[in-house]
Amino acid sequence: MSQLHVSDEFDALIGRLREISPVLRESAEEGEELGRLTDDAAKALLTSGAFRIGLPHSLGGYEFSPSQVIDTIAEISYADASAGWAFMALQMATGTTAAYLGPEAARELFPDVHNGHHALIAGQGTKLGKAIRVDGGYRISGHWHFASGISMATHIHTAALCEETGEALIFTLPREQATLVDNWDVMGLRATSSNDYICEDVFVPDGYVYQIATMEVHTGGTVYRVGLANMAGICHTGWALGVGRRMLDEMRVLAAKKSGAPNATVDTQQFYAEYAQAEAKLRAARAFAMEVWADIEATLDRGENLTTEQETLTRLMLNNTTWSVHAVGQTVYKWAGTAALRRGALQRFFRDLHAGTQHVTSGPVVLQNCGKLLSGLAPNAHWVFLDLQEQE
Repeated sequence: MSQLHVSDEFDALIGRLREISPVLRESAEEGEELGRLTDDAAKALLTSGAFRIGLPHSLGGYEFSPSQVIDTIAEISYADASAGWAFMALQMATGTTAAYLGPEAARELFPDVHNGHHALIAGQGTKLGKAIRVDGGYRISGHWHFASGISMATHIHTAALCEETGEALIFTLPREQATLVDNWDVMGLRATSSNDYICEDVFVPDGYVYQIATMEVHTGGTVYRVGLANMAGICHTGWALGVGRRMLDEMRVLAAKKSGAPNATVDTQQFYAEYAQAEAKLRAARAFAMEVWADIEATLDRGENLTTEQETLTRLMLNNTTWSVHAVGQTVYKWAGTAALRRGALQRFFRDLHAGTQHVTSGPVVLQNCGKLLSGLAPNAHWVFLDLQEQE
């Protein structure tokens, strides 16, 4: 069993991301109007090499460790929450597709990763469409939502239930085989192009299909054995931490501008205390996240599989991170006063944060299942994607 790959490209990539941060920041308002990342923002992310973080090292990717992925997504999300969201969705679907499909499909989709010649994949893996088994593959149909980053994608990754076997499967197909629905009219994360798409009796060959809950890796190292649900947890954790840090830093700049004015609310003991509490919440959330993933990285490095408790903690940690950052955002909004009402970074990040909290991975049912397992009331249960199921 191979050891966990920890990339030595991390520091260099973070440096490049900080260089393109002004582009992402300056493009954010226009992206909101367009409903997608601007061409400049998309180009900056592509040329930075950031999309290699989730691709297997054997294909020319960076194959970052979980903690490296968290910090990379946080860096991009700090510059622009929509850019961070679209990026995390694309790189996750792209990297896991490379790992879980067979080598023939991987060679076709990722022919020259070093030089940026590879698929970018967006789509939805939680709502199931319909799949019918046919000779050589499947025919799929359905209407899916939230294809974040689809404006940059070449392919779609989508989930469907096979009628004959009852298996939930992930299908990869060229983007042009789906009908895109331009309906992303929302409060936050407006620049993520998280549109709907429809497939009507589309054929997908066997080589472009894998089981939704698989942990079997065909290309790449041990990190991919955590599975899709845990990969999503890594990504959403990084996004939330980057957004929370940016909101607190924006509040710090605003406080400096407000301080000293007559009756300035930031010159009160209450503001000092609540800012300190928000800082503690954010730092504690990050510490919990890094503790959980350090333990899992050590497990993967030993060639062992994750325990059910470890999988539970990844889901609990994400819930804690998401809602801790939500609390941080509420504190910032309260003390920013009317400055947060006006168009600008604070308003946009506040809206983006509240859009991000609605993702199913941080929903109440997942949290309830975590409590059921950790309290000892589901001793024989195991996780299947986002569901806690009792063993028969």
